[in-house]
Amino acid sequence: MMVAKLRLGGEVEVDRDRLEQLYGQLGSNNADGVISRAMEELATRLAKVEAAHKAGQFEDLHKAAKSMVAISEQIGLRTFSSVAKDVADLARDDDGTALAACVARLMRIGENSLLAVWDMQGASI
Repeated sequence: MMVAKLRLGGEVEVDRDRLEQLYGQLGSNNADGVISRAMEELATRLAKVEAAHKAGQFEDLHKAAKSMVAISEQIGLRTFSSVAKDVADLARDDDGTALAACVARLMRIGENSLLAVWDMQGASI
């Protein structure tokens, strides 16, 4: 019998062009504010996704995940947006195993994405 060891990846893609565009349009202070509020909102909604999943509240899970798609796109979090969309879609399906895997991935990607933007914020973008 062979046993495969799976590595849990958490690589994220941040669209630097999108961040540069925000800073160009809004200026440094306003862009920092928009990004900070988006990050806070994403962190709050990540907690809602996790809680709704644990409680089996799939409609709430769907709404929270779907709402994260636009917010994450606004600040250039491509991977986060993609995984949030997958979770929103799976919350409508009847595949608990796939949903659980995607929710776990969203938690990893979400944390890594927020850390990546946090590290970039304040740096010269």
